[in-house]
Amino acid sequence: MKKKITIVVDILMFAILLAQMLYVFAGNVVHEILGIAFFVCLITHMILKRHWLKSLINSKGKNLPASMWLFHIVTILLVISVIALMLSSIDVSRFIFPDIHFLGSPDFHRYLATAVLALAILHGGLHLRLRSKHKKRFSVILVILTVAGIATGLFLLPYLNRHFKTVEVKTESVGTAKKVSTLSDKPLVVYFTRLGNTDFEEDVDAVSGASLLKLDGRLMGSNELVASMVKDAIDCDVTAVTLTGEKYPSSYNDTVTKASEELNEQARPEIKPIDISNYNKIILIYPIWWGTVPMPVATFLESGDFSGKTIYLIATQGSSGFASSTADVEKMCPGAQVNEGISIYCEDIPDARKQVEDYLKTIK
Repeated sequence: MKKKITIVVDILMFAILLAQMLYVFAGNVVHEILGIAFFVCLITHMILKRHWLKSLINSKGKNLPASMWLFHIVTILLVISVIALMLSSIDVSRFIFPDIHFLGSPDFHRYLATAVLALAILHGGLHLRLRSKHKKRFSVILVILTVAGIATGLFLLPYLNRHFKTVEVKTESVGTAKKVSTLSDKPLVVYFTRLGNTDFEEDVDAVSGASLLKLDGRLMGSNELVASMVKDAIDCDVTAVTLTGEKYPSSYNDTVTKASEELNEQARPEIKPIDISNYNKIILIYPIWWGTVPMPVATFLESGDFSGKTIYLIATQGSSGFASSTADVEKMCPGAQVNEGISIYCEDIPDARKQVEDYLKTIK
């Protein structure tokens, strides 16, 4: 009976782990609930397999086969990775543990999940390999499966998240707006987003949380929503960086390609003029494109005199924090004081009101 229970728990745990990797389609609430289920199964597994630790201690100093030592090493790494994954799950939780944050890195959580998936494949595979009659063939298959697990976590899931996730947001879920700060002088909020700078089809869907969303069914740029959160919190003027020439293509992939070409050429696309002469403070909201600001934003930064002004940066991104954008803004705006503000992970944009408000409280 114990062996049967162990098999059922192991299959269930691995199935949950695979389902967790499809959070793009499952949604955050389901993802967190399944996470709790995974750790319950894991604890049950460790209780059922508690004799392993005793066998590991007893094997110290013994001449075990290399395959057995490899199994022990992989198992130890898996246990360590799972514990770290559990902690990072609490850290990035927005539903079950919304108030506990110490690193706040979804990327670190994804890397740990990828490590756990790869090590779980190795762990289970090595366990079966010890009983296999065709060890060489089994080893090749195991390596392929492990590499596939790593590729899934590092490449496939981010691709699915970028291209197939539809972001639907309701006004009530964005949170209640409130004034948080009264500045000595009114700042200008300048934001850049794909909406208004892209030739979208009329029936375009809000695919890619880093760029677009639908607020109460209305298509909106993600950074436009962040700008509206800033305006709700402080007395400010808001304007968008808007292209006057050729716009970006509707296809996300084509936009990525064009953005890369613009960066390589250090292009400065033409934009509508933005007068900053009456403002001492500029709050700049922009997405990270290829590790820095989009080139239309570079056009804006190099088109005016920022001497003596203060620029507060709010970046939205899918994995890279501020990347090199802060240093690049400083180079583009000599004489300005550039303050690195907050970097908002793309999936957290609809829930970022408190993060935005907390940051605005620090601006004097």
